[in-house]
Amino acid sequence: MSDKEKKESKPARKPLGLKRSVEAGEVKQTFSHGRTNKVVVEVKRRKLVGKPGAQEAAKKIDPVAPPEQKAPEKPAPAPAPKPKPKAADTLTRQERQEKLLREAEEARLTALEETRRREMQKKKESTAEEKRRVEENKKASAEEKKATEEAVKQAKDEAAQKAAEEQKAAADASAAATSDKAPAPRKFTPVERPPRAEPKKPAPKPSRSRNERRQSGKLTVTKALSQGDGGARARSLAALKRAREKEKRAQMAGQPREAKPKQSREVIVPEAITVQELAKRMGEKGADLVKALFNMDMMVTVNQTIDADTAELLVEEFGHKINRVSDDDIEIDVETDVDPEDTLKPRPPVVTIMGHVDHGKTSLLDALRGTDVVTGEAGGITQHIGAYQVKRKDGNVITFLDTPGHEAFTEMRLRGANVTDIVILVVAADDGLMPQTIEAINHTKAADVPMIVAINKIDKDGANPQKIRERLLEHEVIVEAMSGEVQDVEVSALKGTNLDELVEKIMLQAELLELKANPDRNADATVIEAKLDKGRGPVATVLVNRGTLKRGDVFVVGGESGKVRALIDDKGKQVKEAGPSVPVEVLGLSGVPSSGEKLTVVENEQRAREVAEYRKQKALEQRTATAPASLENLFSGISDKAIEYPVLIKGDVQGSVEAIAGSLNKISNDDIKVRVLHSGVGGITESDVTLAKASNAPIIGFNVRANAKAREIAQREGVRFKYFDVIYDLIEDIKGEMAGELGPERIETVVGRAEVKEVFPAGKKDKAAGLLVLDGVIKTGHHARLTREDVIVSKTVIASLRRFKDNVDEVRSGLECGVVLEDTNDIKAGDTLEVFDVELKERVL
Repeated sequence: MSDKEKKESKPARKPLGLKRSVEAGEVKQTFSHGRTNKVVVEVKRRKLVGKPGAQEAAKKIDPVAPPEQKAPEKPAPAPAPKPKPKAADTLTRQERQEKLLREAEEARLTALEETRRREMQKKKESTAEEKRRVEENKKASAEEKKATEEAVKQAKDEAAQKAAEEQKAAADASAAATSDKAPAPRKFTPVERPPRAEPKKPAPKPSRSRNERRQSGKLTVTKALSQGDGGARARSLAALKRAREKEKRAQMAGQPREAKPKQSREVIVPEAITVQELAKRMGEKGADLVKALFNMDMMVTVNQTIDADTAELLVEEFGHKINRVSDDDIEIDVETDVDPEDTLKPRPPVVTIMGHVDHGKTSLLDALRGTDVVTGEAGGITQHIGAYQVKRKDGNVITFLDTPGHEAFTEMRLRGANVTDIVILVVAADDGLMPQTIEAINHTKAADVPMIVAINKIDKDGANPQKIRERLLEHEVIVEAMSGEVQDVEVSALKGTNLDELVEKIMLQAELLELKANPDRNADATVIEAKLDKGRGPVATVLVNRGTLKRGDVFVVGGESGKVRALIDDKGKQVKEAGPSVPVEVLGLSGVPSSGEKLTVVENEQRAREVAEYRKQKALEQRTATAPASLENLFSGISDKAIEYPVLIKGDVQGSVEAIAGSLNKISNDDIKVRVLHSGVGGITESDVTLAKASNAPIIGFNVRANAKAREIAQREGVRFKYFDVIYDLIEDIKGEMAGELGPERIETVVGRAEVKEVFPAGKKDKAAGLLVLDGVIKTGHHARLTREDVIVSKTVIASLRRFKDNVDEVRSGLECGVVLEDTNDIKAGDTLEVFDVELKERVL
């Protein structure tokens, strides 16, 4: 093979040109991706061109050419020169190997093409076979359906023919019986239903036979038998149920709109109501009400409150009837709700122990209960109202309330007196009457409850019970030993002396009072104490006044509402209900109520939310009413020179928080006033720290602590925590801080006065004044005021003092001198110079 033929036999891609694409003795191969190859064919080996598959491959090379045309449609090229006869002989071994490789590649490609063609043919045959099978199945199904229909029709025809024959036989028998004139018995001839119903039933369609079976309506015995004869599958119970529900829905949908009018409700609307609550009462969606308000140009949300006039517009727009109620209808009036006499039953007495601090009130209660409560109180003084029940051996039950004796707990003592039946006034025999003792006597008289005087500590040296009785006369308390009506008992809580006599007098007084209440009604109770428990949430200690408080009751207390989740008695056990005069802890409140609030059980949660929302609104209006109403009052408050001492108060119970706030307000004066930024029940939180930081105020924690997050923020922001568990220490500490806030007291003492006679220049800037001392003495370094026509011109200090040409320390009355004042040159003849001395004294509130 020549060099030119070797170069042309290579499969490398050639550049485009105008040469002939196919030459004589060459075969062009076309591959994927536009690749082509030219193969040289020798004249001596023509048999290679006609090898199996070569012609088909040549045809596939140019798909545009017709099948019978072997050469391309292009004009035949000029005949190539004949190869030399020695070409085959002159091929080298390498050329022969290359030629064999090309032939093998051609054969492989041809085989692959043949395989692909056979696979395509098989795929087409399988698709055709599947279509043929589907058509045969359809044809068989149609034939089977047609045969079934013919069988059913034939069976119906036979049944109709049989019925006609029976009817004819019956008619013949009747005629024969009539001809014999014999009374024949009346015979019921059944009429076959299917033939009569056949014209009404539409002819079954082949494509909807299954749907027809589903929608055929109620299944009867005749239909079931006919379906069984026809070989159709019986309907299940679920299919029947679905069909009946579908018929019912279709029947309801087919009714006219007037047949089902919109339900109109009578909506009770108070003076103020939230959009969500109004939607619930109307039975509408809250979003629909908000949309209607938007159309009225009112941009509100479902949680906002609207007035009664706006609510009336909404109710009428939605087609309901409105029933407006006044404030008196919303509020629960407990006073007018009086129980009939025949429903009242005896109840245990409620006894409150009152007196001065450290006179033995809690110790006396411990002796009656057989427990020890004093050890649990910080500092040995009671700082909460404790409620306990004591059951005696004879079966009598007494409810005791232990009140604090410190002066800060006045409100708590007042609440104790208001909910009690009998007051035990504890007076120490060795101490006598003290301020809190007198205050307890006044509370008892104001509450108009009977009193029993317990003269305690009679076992101590120096005890003088008779002196106590005489001192009580000063406050119009006359005991039985002094010919009065007030019972008195000499007791010793430490030794247990005369405790039984004290209990007997309590029961005697209770019998005289004839204490009764109705237990078979919704409960009314009074909140004795309230707190925020970390694990249980808001907890209120209540004393049931009447009725029975049960688990699951819905109630409202002050501005809070809730549902009783649990009731816990004074021994820490859960109970299902609590009757009159029983103290219990109530769990399930929406928030911490105020001490002294009334707890009332209502019929449902809607009513409870309504009353609570109304009370919150009233409280807000009351707070707003106490704000400055005029600009004069507002500016007078701003111009007040008193320094404010802001604090945050957090305590364990509501009563302690109230007592601390009241005590701090009492120690305020004209120079400095305590401003309580926030007070609440529970631990110190992050929001408390943030508020204290904004006002630079300390946080007072009484029997509570700050959580970890609050401590972290306080350390970063520099907020102070002040923890206390005894109210004495708290008040003394705050007093000291308030005095330090004011600083030491400045006391000024005038030591001399002088008149300016003449003014001289002194140096480049300063001026010197020639003075005549009118009174007292003038000293160097003393403070001075320069006045002109009784108006202070400047406050200064005497820098230097001269008499003639000599510097002196002081000049006395009647003498003349020259003086240079610091930081002032506004000096004129005729001015008056007042010299005074300043003394700083530690301030005490």
